[in-house]
Amino acid sequence: MSVVQLYRVNEAANMRRFYRVDVQPSLFGFSAVYEWGRIGRPGQVQIRLFATEDEARIACDHKLKEKQRDGYACLLPTKKEENN
Repeated sequence: MSVVQLYRVNEAANMRRFYRVDVQPSLFGFSAVYEWGRIGRPGQVQIRLFATEDEARIACDHKLKEKQRDGYACLLPTKKEENN
């Protein structure tokens, strides 16, 4: 899995957020790395350890689906799309 970055932008509410998900090898198996915050600022990071890469990928997929249900999307909207 390559790094997946989602965005949620609502100019009317002054909200510009990102959510980044990645699977990385670690000393004890594999890690699901989550980073989130305001676009343009350093984010918070959470790392969860898993025994296998498949378990880490499943956790990341689940988190991505959850964030997409919350309104996050893969691309930043253009100014025209934000106004609609």
